[in-house]
Amino acid sequence: MFKRVLQKPDGRLLLLYSATALPAELEAPSPPGTPGTGGHLRWHPLRGEWVAYAAHRQNRTFLPPPEYNPLAATTDPAVPTELPAGEYDVAVFENLFPTLSMAASRKLPTALLPTAPGLGVCEVVVFTQDATATLGSLPLWHIRLLLDVWADRTEALGALPEVHYVMPFENRGVEVGVTLHHPHGQIYAYPFIPPIPARELQCQKEYLDANGTGLLQDLLVAELDDGQRVLRADEHVLSFVPACARFPFEVWVAPRRPVALLHELEPAERASLASALKTLLLTYDKMWGRPFPYVMVLHQAPTDGVAHPEAHLHFEFYPAYRMPGRLKYLAGSELGAGVFTADAEPEAVAAQLRAAQERLA
Repeated sequence: MFKRVLQKPDGRLLLLYSATALPAELEAPSPPGTPGTGGHLRWHPLRGEWVAYAAHRQNRTFLPPPEYNPLAATTDPAVPTELPAGEYDVAVFENLFPTLSMAASRKLPTALLPTAPGLGVCEVVVFTQDATATLGSLPLWHIRLLLDVWADRTEALGALPEVHYVMPFENRGVEVGVTLHHPHGQIYAYPFIPPIPARELQCQKEYLDANGTGLLQDLLVAELDDGQRVLRADEHVLSFVPACARFPFEVWVAPRRPVALLHELEPAERASLASALKTLLLTYDKMWGRPFPYVMVLHQAPTDGVAHPEAHLHFEFYPAYRMPGRLKYLAGSELGAGVFTADAEPEAVAAQLRAAQERLA
């Protein structure tokens, strides 16, 4: 992997990655606008968690026409985008409208409840310069490069003393709130461990303490033995519909070895993970007949300076659809009680996905 670190005229960081050597003449542009400096956090006493406030995000770019794509390479220096013209494969830059920022003000608003600065980092990861591509349509070498990019940013952001958790993710489709069509994801580096990963880690630690083995590691073995929900398995990685899936067509992709952080994966594991991700995404698109809307998140160990032997990294995919043609919305039970009602059993969903799955050449 080749990497170039640049600074935009507005002060934000730009990182360019490529599978081949990068040209020397690449320069970082900045689109019009003043970078946001993040927001602040307020404590939710009934949920025991932080809520982030970033009102400036109301002004972020929203579904622009193709000719005003801020994630495309700059073609006219008088009308700069976020990215330069030139040869590179993946780009990462600090979000112009961040929820969290290392420049967040320490001057906090007066509030009834405890507050804290919105310290952290929000980065945009542009998967490719091809605006018509999707993550699943990229060649295997490109997806493998993207895994290397996520690993590189996890290690770098996790080294910041203010950052306690690094989460790469992708929102795909207007159905899940995407505001730019160009294939991209984001990385949030939080100053705390977010509630959902925190609860997962708590359960994993309790299991490890009681049994001496990892919870997800044993679950993978059990899913392989059962076989009903397994979509793809090789020496290194397992893709499956979890028996406890909350969303119809929810899928988890995990290394079989209990690896805590993305940059700790061996090369063979990264290659297998790239194949598993591509296979799943092509399957989703084949079933739907067009790009399938989903949220993809990577759950891994915190970077809070504490050992986390319980952590086992894995990708979770939450599709937006209940069945072809019908939206799956989060409603009263899901949002108010945290109790999900899935409209399809995991075993039936896994059978449908296996039937649509094709082997990669």
